[in-house]
Amino acid sequence: MAKRVAIVVVMAFAACTGLPFELHATTFPNDQPPLGILIAPAGGPNPTPERVRHTPIRGQRPLGILLGPGTAFPPKTAAPAQSVTQPATIIPALARPIIHTPAPQQSGDRPLGVLIGPTSTFSLSSGPPDYSSSLFSTPTSAQPFVPANTTSIYPASVNSTPERPLGTLFRSKTASPTSSHVPTPKQATEIRPALPPKSSTSNLIAKSKPPVHFLADEMSFDRERGFVTARGNVEVRYGPRTLFANQISYDQNKDTASATGNVLLREPSGEKIFGDRMEVSGDLKDAIIVNIGIILKDHSRIVGTGARRSAGKVTELRKAVYSPCSLCPDDPSAPPFWQIKAVKIIHDKGQKTIEYRDAWLEFFGFPVAYTPYFRHSDPTVKRKTGFLFPRLGNSSDFGTVLETPFFWALSDHEDLTIRPIMMTSEFPVLALQHQLKMRAGEIESETSITDNSTGAFSTEEGKYGIRAHVKAKARFDLNRTWRWGVDLQRAADDTYMRRYGFGSPSSLDSQLFVEGFTNQNYFTAKTLIFQGLQEDDEQDKSPVIFPLVDFDHVGKLDPVGGRFIFDGNFLALTRAEGTDTRRLALHPRWERPFRGPFGDLYRFETGLNADLYHVNSLSRGSAKTDFDGFSHRLFPYTSLEWRLPLVKSEGRIRQTVEPIGSLAMAPNGGNSDKFPNEDSTDFEFDETNLFSINRFSGIDRVEGGPRINYGLKWGIFGEQGGSSTVFIGQTYRFRTDSTFGSGSGLEDNLSDIVSSISISPGSHLNALYRTRFSSDNFSPNRNELTFSAGVPAARIAGSYVFLDRQADSEFSGREELSVSANTIIDESWRASLNAVRDIASSEMRSIGLNAIYEDECVVLTSRVSRAFFRDRDIKPTDAITFHLILKTIGEVKSNTNLSSN
Repeated sequence: MAKRVAIVVVMAFAACTGLPFELHATTFPNDQPPLGILIAPAGGPNPTPERVRHTPIRGQRPLGILLGPGTAFPPKTAAPAQSVTQPATIIPALARPIIHTPAPQQSGDRPLGVLIGPTSTFSLSSGPPDYSSSLFSTPTSAQPFVPANTTSIYPASVNSTPERPLGTLFRSKTASPTSSHVPTPKQATEIRPALPPKSSTSNLIAKSKPPVHFLADEMSFDRERGFVTARGNVEVRYGPRTLFANQISYDQNKDTASATGNVLLREPSGEKIFGDRMEVSGDLKDAIIVNIGIILKDHSRIVGTGARRSAGKVTELRKAVYSPCSLCPDDPSAPPFWQIKAVKIIHDKGQKTIEYRDAWLEFFGFPVAYTPYFRHSDPTVKRKTGFLFPRLGNSSDFGTVLETPFFWALSDHEDLTIRPIMMTSEFPVLALQHQLKMRAGEIESETSITDNSTGAFSTEEGKYGIRAHVKAKARFDLNRTWRWGVDLQRAADDTYMRRYGFGSPSSLDSQLFVEGFTNQNYFTAKTLIFQGLQEDDEQDKSPVIFPLVDFDHVGKLDPVGGRFIFDGNFLALTRAEGTDTRRLALHPRWERPFRGPFGDLYRFETGLNADLYHVNSLSRGSAKTDFDGFSHRLFPYTSLEWRLPLVKSEGRIRQTVEPIGSLAMAPNGGNSDKFPNEDSTDFEFDETNLFSINRFSGIDRVEGGPRINYGLKWGIFGEQGGSSTVFIGQTYRFRTDSTFGSGSGLEDNLSDIVSSISISPGSHLNALYRTRFSSDNFSPNRNELTFSAGVPAARIAGSYVFLDRQADSEFSGREELSVSANTIIDESWRASLNAVRDIASSEMRSIGLNAIYEDECVVLTSRVSRAFFRDRDIKPTDAITFHLILKTIGEVKSNTNLSSN
């Protein structure tokens, strides 16, 4: 291919100069592309590639002229060349010249030439135009090159690469265009900047500018005025930016371009700039735009009558409007849901902000708020220092409420949000939120403080005084095995957080811990402090734990297929009033699963609970005095569990039946009144712990005595994912155990019957029913139902809970029903209804109705609710809430609370 290119070049050159020529083609190793064109005197020796690459000895006649990229043409009276390292000259030939294409010398910063595609046409009657701008660029010469015949561009792509074009190729005997435009077929053209020599003796090494890529239906050149005009679906790509227009005219003297008709400038960030007319600089960074429109990265829009763009970063729009809302397709002239109109809008990409001067906030075309100055971050910003959108509300308890948060980006990994909350009926609240991310950990915190002690802002005659809360969390990795952390949660009083909207926890738990993980071991040591927020909680009786240590080890499989497991625990618990406990618990066990001859499955387990206690002031029920001192317990146990899973397939349905049984052996009793009960007060007998060795959740209580557990599980499954399962089971104890109180379901030899039914034929219906009923009269002692049904457009969900009160339990019995219904009215509107009723006391707990509207630019939520809850200074409240979120800007809240007794 290189030979054919060289032949075409020689023919063109001879045709232009009128010189006789003789063609000699030389093949070079590895079929490398030529550096340029070698023109040698007629009758001279036929140089070999070795001679071409060899520097001639001073005084000898050079082989010819090597015309490569950036070679300057001398004047017609140029002197003979002295060396190939000096500027090349054309030597008059008495005979036909010999043309050779020498092998290229590889150079990363020396491009071989300039490629000009077939759509770039120009007249050579007075020499080629000099395109030296950053937008258009072609090689220049020291002397105009006047061909004998008109010439057009020959498309060459032999061995070319985006970094190193081969050169400029010409084809003779082609009609020359005039200065008027010449229509050509629509083709893509790549133009690379020229590399002029730094001096007459330089080695043509220079940095290249980014290439310019063209796509147009036709182009024309006016050499006298220095204008290049492209018409018809013009596309110009320079670096990361692309300019589209119906017509683009480039002034090479001013290095500016004028684009008209459907003008679009596409930025590397994804931003799009539209205009009726655009005057741009050669690098597409500076511009003046008439009737500008901008689509930002998040699809928000800015339009204006005109704009000035500087350095590709700052765009200043006049009489502009900003809105992320889409226009109505039926009436595009109608105003959007909301917009901001301003005399001036400045989009600064460097600062990543959008500023407004003399701005109005409008809803559906009606102005509702004015500000002389407003600024927010553009869509590329994740976090930036500045004021957040204010929140405004009204409450019968607090009066008018105004919150103006300020976000402070302390660094790339740390920020602080300051939230002053002003209220007309109570003293203001100051809230702070802090976040810090580090390489080895993170810290998050939330604090607030207010004063209710004096003056018109006092609450219940200043009963509460200074009210505050703090919630903080920290996690740090020491290495790949160890980490430590802190959780701090405290409040000045029980109801402060719920009253001021900082959450509604029933207790606040603080801890400091360290923990480590290895392949089959886990270790943790922690200290804990509790603050109860219920009305009957007594802080002096809340425990302080220092320390609580746990160690767990799971061994590898031994030669017989079993596994050794060890759990260790140490607890030191102290109260200002009440029982103090010190406990050491060591629980080793060994288990082995195996399979029977009929496909039945077995699991054998044996273990020992070794517990040592030291207590102070332990109440012993009927005993007149409290117990102080040591006590211990050695409690061995063994269990064997058996299962026989059976499967039957019929067409697309698969059924399973699985009988389950287990035998547990352990000493009777094991729960002395000398052992405190700190972690086993919450007990619930159901199908999930029917086959457990110890049904208590903690360490302080064990389940003693021999017993048999049995149950049956049935399931049906479809190919499409639908399923239904039923389980029923029971326990028989050979001896009653006083550890289980009345109402627990295990107080008799024959336990209550536990059962569960799960129905899920598909995504439109899910239901789970769990029950425990007496084996004597089948009366229910526990019922729990959760369900959800419907399609996404209309769905209902609910739960029903009935629990009998258990003796010696900290939880009372309850019967409660909660229901919620949701509907999707259309693609923008949703509605929901929820209610909670206490059936035991025949009272409503809460009820609420929500309506939500959401589109691409706004979220509007309205809620009507009533809370019947009463707790000290928190009373039953009716509330009407209006919540407006302006996407990309912020949110506005409006609340109306009507307290009633």
